[in-house]
This record gives sequence, C-alpha cells and structure tokens, in this order.
Amino acid sequence: MTEKAQRAQNLEFTNTNKWDTRQLVTMALMCAIAALLSFIQIPLIPGVTFLTYDPSLMPAMVCGFAFGPGAGIAVGAVAAVIHGLILGEWVGSLMNIVATLCFVWPAAALYRRKRTFKQGVIGLVVSVLAATVGAIAANLTIGVLFWYGSVDVILPMLLPAIVPFNLVKGTVNAALTLIVYKAVSNLITPKKSQVKGH
Repeated sequence: MTEKAQRAQNLEFTNTNKWDTRQLVTMALMCAIAALLSFIQIPLIPGVTFLTYDPSLMPAMVCGFAFGPGAGIAVGAVAAVIHGLILGEWVGSLMNIVATLCFVWPAAALYRRKRTFKQGVIGLVVSVLAATVGAIAANLTIGVLFWYGSVDVILPMLLPAIVPFNLVKGTVNAALTLIVYKAVSNLITPKKSQVKGH
C-alpha cells in the first residue's frame, strides 16, 4: 500500500466529530425533556400574565456542565424551536434562544475550566445575572420590535416585573441544575471529565 493510500485509509476511519454517539443520544434525550418542560407555565409575578416560568433551561444547563457550552446551548435552542413550531410562537422562541445563550454559556464555560462544585455555583450566579441582563436587552429589542410596538410599553415594567422575574427564574433553574447534575453527572459525563467528591 502506498503512503498516500495509507493516509487516505487513516483519514477514512478517524472520528472527527466533536460529540460522540453517547453524547449525541444524551443531548437528544435532554432536548426532548426540555421541550416537554417548556410547556409547564407557572406565573411568578401577580398581574403579569405573559411572564411564566418553565424549567426547560435546566436540561440545557445539565448538558452544558457535562459536555460544554456548545452542547448546552444546542439543547436549549432546539427545545425552544420545537416549542415555537408547536405553538406558532417564533418570537417567543427567539427570546428563549437568547435566554439559553445568556444562561448556559457563562456557567458552562467557567465550569469547563475548573470542574468543581464551587466553580459550578460561581458560574451559575454569573449566569443568573447574565440571563437577567439578556432578558432586559431582548425585551427592549426583540420585544419592542415584534410585541410591544414601543419602548414606552415595556420600560415601566422592567424594574417591578422583568428584573425580579428573571432573577427568580434563573435562581430556580440554577438550583434545579445543581440537584439534577449532581444526581446524573457520573452517568452522562465523559469519564475523563467526571468530578469525584462534589
């Protein structure tokens, strides 16, 4: 066999996928769970009916901790798209994708650098704050453009409704993530990345 043919054969059997089959299966399962959880709608702010909590970002964050920020964001984004397609709410899906990016990326990125319980908690605190800022930005841009029609409609609601809602939402999702990830981490996390003694 010539050297060129040998190189071609090696390339043919080299797995260049970032995510292996087990990770993809786990991510698909988490997408399904997140999509189902997105239909749980719990009002948190009295009198503000369009602000409802759902725990769909928890599976995305669990995947983010297990496999990295890209995996977590992919799970959350796919779940948001599925939810939007079923209900015909593409604007809501876009807002949820922004929420996924702001919530999952900071904590998952920090945790990937140092896989300890303390680092995970610090990352989640950063994520709650980032998601709250992201929600404000999304409401003032996407929300104004497609829902409210004017900044004057949403501005009076930022401090009494939007900010506290997203702080509570993020805190609940962070707490659920810690509980669930601790329970399933050694089942879904690649062995080389597992953390002992959380």
